[in-house]
Amino acid sequence: MKPLTSPKVIREILERHNFKFSKSLGQNFLIDRNIVEKIMEGAQVTQGDRVLEIGPGIGTLTQEFVSKGAEVVAVEIDKNLLPILEETLGSPPNLTIVHGDILKIDIHQLINEYFEGKDFKVVANLPYYITTPIIMRFLEEHLPFTTLTVMIQKEVAQRMAAEPGQKEYGSLSIAVQYYTKPRIVCKVPSSVFMPRPKVDSIVIALDRLDEPPVKVYDRDLFFKLVKAAFAKRRKTIVNNLTSGEFQELGREKVLEILENSGIDPTRRGETLDMQEFANIANNMRDIYSKLKTSGE
Repeated sequence: MKPLTSPKVIREILERHNFKFSKSLGQNFLIDRNIVEKIMEGAQVTQGDRVLEIGPGIGTLTQEFVSKGAEVVAVEIDKNLLPILEETLGSPPNLTIVHGDILKIDIHQLINEYFEGKDFKVVANLPYYITTPIIMRFLEEHLPFTTLTVMIQKEVAQRMAAEPGQKEYGSLSIAVQYYTKPRIVCKVPSSVFMPRPKVDSIVIALDRLDEPPVKVYDRDLFFKLVKAAFAKRRKTIVNNLTSGEFQELGREKVLEILENSGIDPTRRGETLDMQEFANIANNMRDIYSKLKTSGE
């Protein structure tokens, strides 16, 4: 196998195919073997696993998954990389390359076709601006993945893994931790990529939870509440709720809901843990649903 983390080998391959990097697709290829090994450890891919890889690039990680005996489906948006993948990977029986945009592909159909609807692992190396939408799609559509391992901008990964009271803690933290348990796999400096990006990265693994850590009666209301609570971080919870999405409830009713939930109204959203948000949402449900019904 060709060493796909060797800058010399990568340059030779790219020159042979007259390949030009696309800034819009956020193409950055790994040139550090140690980082590849850490990603493999974090993804916990073993023989017989089903792996959906998003953005295989020149096949650096794909090569590792295939050699471990995993059943791999790699989705690549750039048609110019397809002949390169054919050269670097060949055509092993446990690999399928799919040309397409993961944001537009019917993922349910894809996993039914190639994985027979069985659970699978996701590994992704994507442009930063689309990584969060893709992660949220996998979470919200209840796709049967067990682990999602992704390389993402350092600050975004820190927000996903943040705990109450930390400055990075926010609505993204709660959204991700409602469905998964985040694991920081490793930090990735910009120097290990070709070409070199402007920011450092983190590889984070999101292990899917069998059940959410809190019980909520209305999930949409719960996430609407969380988003409202972080709308303006310097505001108290009562002020955020009464000046935003829930202002129609009125201050008196919001104060009553917070009191019934055991929440001091002068606290800020960043100090509340997921259970406290669930308590507020559950206490709010009946009042809010009645108000919405009467307003229709």
